[in-house]
Amino acid sequence: MVDIDSIESYNYDLPPHRIAEYPLADRAASKLLVYKNNEIIDSSFKNIGDYLPDNALLVFNNTRVVQARFLFQTATGATIEIFSLEPVEGEGGPAESMSAVGKVRWKCFVGNAKRWKQDVLVRTVQLGSGATLSLYAKQLEQRDDYYIIELSWNSDTITLSEIFSLLGDLPLPPYMKRKTEESDKVRYQTVYAKHEGSVAAPTAGLHFTEKILDQLSARGIQQEEVTLHVGAGTFKPVKTASIVDHQMHAEYISVSRSFLARLIEQPERIVIPVGTTSMRTLESIYWLGCKLFHNPSVFGAGIPELTQWDAYRIAPVSVKDSIQALLAYTDSNKKEQFSAKTSLLIKPGYTFAMCKAIITNFHQPKSTLLCLVSSFVGIENMNRIYVFALENDYRFLSYGDSSLLFKTEPLSNRAINIS
Repeated sequence: MVDIDSIESYNYDLPPHRIAEYPLADRAASKLLVYKNNEIIDSSFKNIGDYLPDNALLVFNNTRVVQARFLFQTATGATIEIFSLEPVEGEGGPAESMSAVGKVRWKCFVGNAKRWKQDVLVRTVQLGSGATLSLYAKQLEQRDDYYIIELSWNSDTITLSEIFSLLGDLPLPPYMKRKTEESDKVRYQTVYAKHEGSVAAPTAGLHFTEKILDQLSARGIQQEEVTLHVGAGTFKPVKTASIVDHQMHAEYISVSRSFLARLIEQPERIVIPVGTTSMRTLESIYWLGCKLFHNPSVFGAGIPELTQWDAYRIAPVSVKDSIQALLAYTDSNKKEQFSAKTSLLIKPGYTFAMCKAIITNFHQPKSTLLCLVSSFVGIENMNRIYVFALENDYRFLSYGDSSLLFKTEPLSNRAINIS
């Protein structure tokens, strides 16, 4: 019997040559694997509309990747890489931080940290006006798997967003093992990217083109957007033998009041998230609504938060009751957006409330994303799907091919043991 808690249950052999180093010239030329009713279909992404139900509601993550990787030179000539992950707690979310001027404190990975001996690193760039912009990096604190870095600059008019654009590099995933190229600044963004704040792209959406979106709209397939700013967690490998012992990072999510209202007004719609980030956003808002339903004052004055195991402990309510609780909370705070933080870990034993299918890429072995897919279709079916993809020349990971997976009811389910 498969041990659903063992990380080895989400392992497979991924040959390096199957990892897509570059995107295809045409976004929609990607292969598409469709899994429905226990059958696997080999198709092309340009045909995705053929496999979507007429009453589908596609949900896209409209986050935008920032150029969050900085290279500094020490006085001795060593190169220090600072990869900005997310703002420290208490300083707002990524969206708020983008408009900051003068100084911010961020959680960062630091490459070649042992060579960082001086107090402050500095990097400069000449602006079109002739002025010199200087960026300073100061190491404040080292934590278990990241550093707290203070970034400051000599301007009270230039925002952090502009600092990223002027001095940063786009952070491609480390498994690509190549430098960022100019074309990546376009191809590593979705065509609908809007809100800056992610350090990795919601890659399931990279296959969509404006033409495909228009074709789907013409068919009556509705489209909505949510925001999840991909943070440090996407780069955190599972190092524990049991998935239960893995600690998720919190990520910022935001959904509009109008979207929440649509979920109630059109309950017949089949909700299909584009990507695991959209799925985690949708499932998180359901459980946050359940928390509010049971205790309308549960969030107090702070930002609402769903912890890693809340969904396995909270008593479920109907989707309608959950969303109505969110609407009441949003209206009482006079907001047009519901914003929160989520650390939700989806693993077998999880009960899906919102999503009936998912559009997603092919994920790394022993990852929380592969665990999520296994929860949705079942571990045995996940293995079948990945074997088929490997045997039929599918390209894997961020710049790889796509799949459309319809939910499979698990043959068996057991409660997870959370100590």
